[in-house]
Amino acid sequence: MVPNEAHQYRGILQLLHYFKWRWISFIAANGSTLDWFMKIMIPEFSKKGICFAVIESFTKLCLHYNTKKDTFLNCAFQLYDKVMNSKTNVIVLYWDLYHMTFLGDFLSKSINGGISKPIGKVWILTVGMELKSLASGWNWDTQFLCTISFTLHSRELPGFQQFLQNRNPSNAYGDGFLKEFWTQAFCCTFQDSLQRNVTGDICTGEERLESLHEHVLPVSVTGQSYNIYNTVYAVAHALHTMYSSRSNNKVLRKSGRRQPLWQLHHFLKFVSFNNTVGEKISFDQNGVLEVGFDIINWVTFQNGSWIGVRIGKLDPWAPPDEAVSIDEDAIVWSNWFNLTQPLSQCSANCQPGYRKKRKEGQSFCCYDCVPCPKGFISDKEDSSECFKCSDDQYANLDQNSCFPKTITFLSYEEPLGISLASCAVLFSFTVAVILRIFMKHHNTPIVKANNQSLTYILLISLLLSFLCTLIFIGQPKKITCYLRQSVFGFIYNIAVSTVFAKNVTVILAFKATQPGSRIKKWMGRKLTNSIILACTIIQAGICLVWVATSPAFPETDMHSLTKEIVLQCHESPPTIFYVVLGYMRFMAFVTLSLDFLAHRLQDTFNEAKRITFSMLLFCSVWVSFVPSYLSTKGMSVAAVETFSILASSAGLLFFPKCYIILWKPELNKEFFLKRKH
Repeated sequence: MVPNEAHQYRGILQLLHYFKWRWISFIAANGSTLDWFMKIMIPEFSKKGICFAVIESFTKLCLHYNTKKDTFLNCAFQLYDKVMNSKTNVIVLYWDLYHMTFLGDFLSKSINGGISKPIGKVWILTVGMELKSLASGWNWDTQFLCTISFTLHSRELPGFQQFLQNRNPSNAYGDGFLKEFWTQAFCCTFQDSLQRNVTGDICTGEERLESLHEHVLPVSVTGQSYNIYNTVYAVAHALHTMYSSRSNNKVLRKSGRRQPLWQLHHFLKFVSFNNTVGEKISFDQNGVLEVGFDIINWVTFQNGSWIGVRIGKLDPWAPPDEAVSIDEDAIVWSNWFNLTQPLSQCSANCQPGYRKKRKEGQSFCCYDCVPCPKGFISDKEDSSECFKCSDDQYANLDQNSCFPKTITFLSYEEPLGISLASCAVLFSFTVAVILRIFMKHHNTPIVKANNQSLTYILLISLLLSFLCTLIFIGQPKKITCYLRQSVFGFIYNIAVSTVFAKNVTVILAFKATQPGSRIKKWMGRKLTNSIILACTIIQAGICLVWVATSPAFPETDMHSLTKEIVLQCHESPPTIFYVVLGYMRFMAFVTLSLDFLAHRLQDTFNEAKRITFSMLLFCSVWVSFVPSYLSTKGMSVAAVETFSILASSAGLLFFPKCYIILWKPELNKEFFLKRKH
């Protein structure tokens, strides 16, 4: 009727895990117990993250203590110092009653002799260890002790208290144990006819058992008593079953033979009954009693007395997370720990955001706490590893949790998107107004001098360039990604080609006025249209190859920004994009070079000076665009590109010409007269 020993140690393991005690000492009475523990239980303790500061056997340390008292004391002091001076606050003891007496003896000698000062520890005692044996003869303050023990499960039996109170030496004829207990418990002597000289108090037999301390006479049923009670009933049930089977066996009944008693074991294995308190008593398939354990907190007092308080229970057959139940409010911790639950760890807990790094040459319970790398988190205490957040989440500053990333793009609802869209609309409206002014005053000298057809082509291409920036704003979609770079490259190239054609026209017009020049026959719309068409066809070809081979498409960029998911257009390969941009820069560079050839022409042809300014502005914008484009991320990429288009396109507007047409018509007239002369 003894429960499985391994169940008890698993219960201790659950208890240690419950209180988060991970750094303990284990002291066994003999080497065989220690060997069994190291082979069977240490792997299970290690799986739960529990390490041992000290793991020792008393008999292995003090092999000859039985024969030499001095050797015993030296070993006892050595073991005491080894355990008490360790960092751990928890000691698991597996001793028997015999060794418990020695333990109490050397504890008393160590403390009273001044060899060692008392140090607060939590003592966890296994089943079968009685605190009474440990504390017998104590004459020192025991309040530094905090003892938790596992005992066999017990319940109050009906009538037990009444039976106990009615026990008396006078009505216990033949019970020598009761008489002996009485003399020791009440420190008195019975008056015996064979003993004439009696010293001390006389036992009257009327002393009250309820006046004794609980550590002398427990008022409740102990685990051992409850176990014996169930054992007797189990044997009775087995005997009843065995003899019932005999009466049903015709062969045995006719022969008159008795059934062998050794067969009782067979019937005992299958016993199952409810005792008088309603608990089911049975054995498992291995013949082990299916009974749990009670967890007792022994509260000690200054006068050397103590009381056992049941603080929980262990049910070995319950799920692992529910095997141990603890009533924390019922626990009385030692004064040494300021009446609070003590810690027992080699290293402090690593908080979320940190991970454990094992110290070289030490147990895995001893570690340093190092912060998680950037972008990684740990969301639990004592994490061994940090892990990375999913792609749609990011690690917070404390690196202990992940937060969802926000989805971002250059939206019409963002201040930046609103500003750029407003500028695009404003410039488009301005171009439309300029176009209307030029068309209304198309017969004026200044409009005619600027080559009407080229001016109209330039203004229309600028109007479309401003409007195409709206494609860069808003959530990227398949059609917008497909069109925006190629459309911009094609339309803006028309504007640059037109400026180039205007520049060529200015230079040729000046050369044609020289005597004997044959260039005059090349002058006209065919030349300008051919220049624009040729330059545009090259750019159109590049754009068509780009769209046909590697069209842009919407993508979700989760890695460029820490806290944001960027919706953007994936433009691959970037080489073609830079070819498109490079071709426009080449056209601008050629145009700018021609401007330097024509900048000393007569004031009548001051169009070259304005073109020079426009090309310088264009080159400045797009030279600065490349590093800005490469260094920005997220919606800023689209914003940089949109701003570059707006700025470079605005540089090609005809504000000075409009000013002369609308507010200085006399200059327009002078311009005509200068041309005539």
